[in-house]
Amino acid sequence: MAAMTHAMVKGSNIPLEAGAVRAVLRWAPGPGVPDVDASALLLGADGRVRDDEDFVFYNQPTHPSGQVRHLPKQQLGESLTDTVEAELTGLGPEVDRVVLAASSDGGPFASVGDLRLELFDAAGPGPEGGDEPLAVFDVVPETGDESALICGELYRRGDAWKFRALGQGYDTGLIGLATEYGISVEDGGAGGSGDDGRTATEPDGVTQQVPPPRPEPSGPGPDDAPPEPSGYGYPAPPAQPPFPPPPAAPAPVPQAPPAHAPGYGYPHQPVGAYGYPHPPAPPVADPAFALPPQGPQFQRNR
Repeated sequence: MAAMTHAMVKGSNIPLEAGAVRAVLRWAPGPGVPDVDASALLLGADGRVRDDEDFVFYNQPTHPSGQVRHLPKQQLGESLTDTVEAELTGLGPEVDRVVLAASSDGGPFASVGDLRLELFDAAGPGPEGGDEPLAVFDVVPETGDESALICGELYRRGDAWKFRALGQGYDTGLIGLATEYGISVEDGGAGGSGDDGRTATEPDGVTQQVPPPRPEPSGPGPDDAPPEPSGYGYPAPPAQPPFPPPPAAPAPVPQAPPAHAPGYGYPHQPVGAYGYPHPPAPPVADPAFALPPQGPQFQRNR
C-alpha cells in the first residue's frame, strides 16, 4: 500500500520511516523568474556546521561522508526541480540535523511562483517515475524580499528521524544563510563576478552569491572632496599665506672710544684719577724770560 502524502504547514512535522530521503525543490520557471538552487547543511547539536565541507550545494555536490548529495536540475513538465538526497541511517551521531534550503539568483523569491518542497523515499523511483511523495510543503515567503529560504529540516529524535516544515527567510542570499550556520565565506576577489551575481569558487569550496558591482558615482571626484570640518562644529578657516620673515637687523656701526673713560663716578676723568680732577699742566717756560738783577745778598762771595 502506498504511503499517504502529508500536506505540511509551517511548523508541522512528521516521523520518517524511510532510511534515505530525496528532497525535491520545484518551481515554475519563466521570463524574469530567478533561478533557484537547493542546498543542505549538516549541523551538530550546537546548531552549526563542523567545517565548510558540511555545506552541500551546486559547487560542492557531495559531502565527504557520501551520505548527502546534490543532484542536477531537471525539467519535469512545466516545472524545474533541484534535488538533495540524504542517507539518514548512514549519518554519524555527530550530525544532529540536515537543513534543506533554497536560494534565488537574479531576484527575490517574490518573483518565484509555485515554490514547493516534496519529500520522497529515496528507495522509490521519485517524481520522474510517478512516485507519490511522503510530504509536500508549499513554501510561501513572508515578505517577498527573501533571497534565501530554509524550507525544512531533517532532525533526530532518539534513534529515529523526523521532518519539519519551516519556511524561514533571509534577504542576504546564500552567503547570509551559510554564515548563519558557521560557514566561512570570503569576499569575492580575483575570480570576479558575472552578471548573475555568482563569483568563482573560493579555496574552501564555497561559492558566493553577491550583487553585481555598483556603477561608479558620477559626482565630483576625490580631488573635489569638501575639506575636513574643523573641531567644535565650525568650518575650517581659509588657508593663510605664510608670513614674510622679519627684515634683517642693520649691522652695528662701530663707535670711537671716548677720549677719557669715566673715573669712578666722575664724568670724563682720565683713567687712574681715582675720582679726583687731574692737576693742571705746568706752564711752559718762556725762552726770553730773564731774572732781574740781584742784590749783594743774593750773590756769592767771590
